[in-house]
Amino acid sequence: MQKRLLYRSLIVVAVIILALVELYPTFRLGSLKGQLDQKIQQLSEITGLTPADLRNALGTGALEGMVRRVLADKPDKLDQASALVDEIIQLNEKIGKYESKAIKKGLDLQGGTYLVYEVDLPKLMEQLAHNKDERFEKIIQQTVQEMEATNGDFFDLLRKNFEANNLRLSRYFGSRGQSDDKIISDLRKEAEDAIDRTLEKLRFRVDQFGVSEPSIHKQGSHRIVVELAGIQDVERAKRIIGTTALLEFKLERDPEVVQATLQAIDRVMRNLRSSGKDTALTQVAQVDTTKEAKPKAANEKEVDVSELFGGKPEATGQDTGNVVVDQQTFEERPFTSLLRQLPGVTSEIAVPAQNVKAVDRILHLPEVQAVIPRDAEFLWSRSPINIGGEQYYLLYLVKKEPELVGKYITSANVRVGASQTSLRGNEPKVILNLNSQGARIFARVTGANVGKKLAIVLDDRVASAPNIRERIPSGTAQIDGMANMEEAKDLALVLRTGALPAPVKVIEERTVGPSLGQDSIDRGERAAMIGAILIVVFMVVYYRLAGLIADFALALNILLILAALAAFHATLTLPGIAGITLTIGMAVDANVLIFERIREELRTGKTVRAAVDAGFSRAFVTILDANVTTLLTALVLYQFGTGPIRGFAVTLSIGLIANMFTAVYVSRVIFDFILEYRPVAKLSI
Repeated sequence: MQKRLLYRSLIVVAVIILALVELYPTFRLGSLKGQLDQKIQQLSEITGLTPADLRNALGTGALEGMVRRVLADKPDKLDQASALVDEIIQLNEKIGKYESKAIKKGLDLQGGTYLVYEVDLPKLMEQLAHNKDERFEKIIQQTVQEMEATNGDFFDLLRKNFEANNLRLSRYFGSRGQSDDKIISDLRKEAEDAIDRTLEKLRFRVDQFGVSEPSIHKQGSHRIVVELAGIQDVERAKRIIGTTALLEFKLERDPEVVQATLQAIDRVMRNLRSSGKDTALTQVAQVDTTKEAKPKAANEKEVDVSELFGGKPEATGQDTGNVVVDQQTFEERPFTSLLRQLPGVTSEIAVPAQNVKAVDRILHLPEVQAVIPRDAEFLWSRSPINIGGEQYYLLYLVKKEPELVGKYITSANVRVGASQTSLRGNEPKVILNLNSQGARIFARVTGANVGKKLAIVLDDRVASAPNIRERIPSGTAQIDGMANMEEAKDLALVLRTGALPAPVKVIEERTVGPSLGQDSIDRGERAAMIGAILIVVFMVVYYRLAGLIADFALALNILLILAALAAFHATLTLPGIAGITLTIGMAVDANVLIFERIREELRTGKTVRAAVDAGFSRAFVTILDANVTTLLTALVLYQFGTGPIRGFAVTLSIGLIANMFTAVYVSRVIFDFILEYRPVAKLSI
């Protein structure tokens, strides 16, 4: 009996030691983070930089360089700051080592960004179609409208609309002679495959972004959920993660074609003005009329948007906003009057920022689309340029079909130097290297188009449009015009990871601040602590010594839950804390069943040893039944739930399994140990 008890006691001790080993990184991590916060605060006081700036530099590996630049003229402080930087870097490395083994905090506890992306099926269909015309675009648009109105299945609606137009799907998809059923089936598979590949691309981008322990998973068939704990810069996260990164090299159309197209658009606009035709254009280019207007050049004036169509502002009964036009050309060339030529800076068409919405709206009018060459399209610059305190966007007329695409890129790196748009030597730029096939195509395109401009297009925005001076056989291209080093690094990152297989759009975003997360932690800890204290006190008062044994089993239960979360790299969320709190009640419930059964056996006149044996053996079936049925419920919640529901189910399931060990096995070992080495005639229960 003693040998058997020894083995069982050793198992309990081994489990406790293993749990403490698993939890050590979590406890150590908290201590290291406290030290890191203290060191960063000290460095902030020395350098004058904010703790947030220092943390960002630490994350990108630029902390030492930043500190040296700031304190370059203060050598007395530089030595002290350099020592702090070394300590901070070492602490950060230790934190990184322990973070992968510690319990992760969920978004609701740590703060961060929650994004839901939906795959853009209409655009995916446009990519898959091998033949596109006006009827195809009309059907896609109609399908989208019906899907938004009825929440129906995209592919079922697509097929219905093709049938309604007496068109076979094989005209645009698949191969000739394929049945509509086969094509729809193939399109569904293509969409599913694209979503899976998009999920992998997003995972890779998030890893490159440097987020600690992100959560990325599918939701339904067409949605992807991205949770980035600790990330507060939502816009940068969306820019890196959700950018499609479709890179294309497109030739600009000849100046003669550009001028002819602008003249054709002017003719359309003159006709619209003379007819007084109204359009939705009057809803754009809103201006804050309370601000004082800036002085304008002699040939510029502000007019109401409605005047582009011959309307009168007072007749509309609403503020329609203003645009800046060249009054010398407004009557004869209403569209061209919205544009500017900026000699000495660029030969491209420039559009004042105030006019961008109006120009874009005009370019999308059906009448204007009809006069734009079918093999060409207008594209905007990726970012504005600043000239004389004014912002201008560049407008390019390029060929629709690209000469080269981004799939041939082998690397994308950031360098600093003079760029196409600036002669300053400290401009960040992205250098692209192509593989052998891409280099051959690039050499052929540049060799055949010397003297022309090649627009580098990223997600339908022109990043830069350098002149082709000579044939380029090296397979190297350059993108400049970056606002800062961070933007250049972000662009290089998404280009290295490659374009997303399917376009995605953000349909939901939430940001939880760290203060809200800390408040949730404090409230959750307080609730769990109050519940635990009440239960501990009740058990000691009502069951005396046996109550102390139950309290020890309860503490061990919580320890095992936390150790399991750390071992399985699970995420602790606020619902997870609720699951732990519920488990506390379940754990005590098992002990109550055992103790009440022991009391009943003692009342029948049995000895203490016999009563304990009977109490544990006869209560076991009831405890097992209660825990198994609750565990099945938790498994169902995990299988069909999402996010917070899963967090609750995980901690509840771990707690139930730990409960069977602590309440039945550990408690029994303690009772046996007491009765073996200190026989008692009366049990304190």
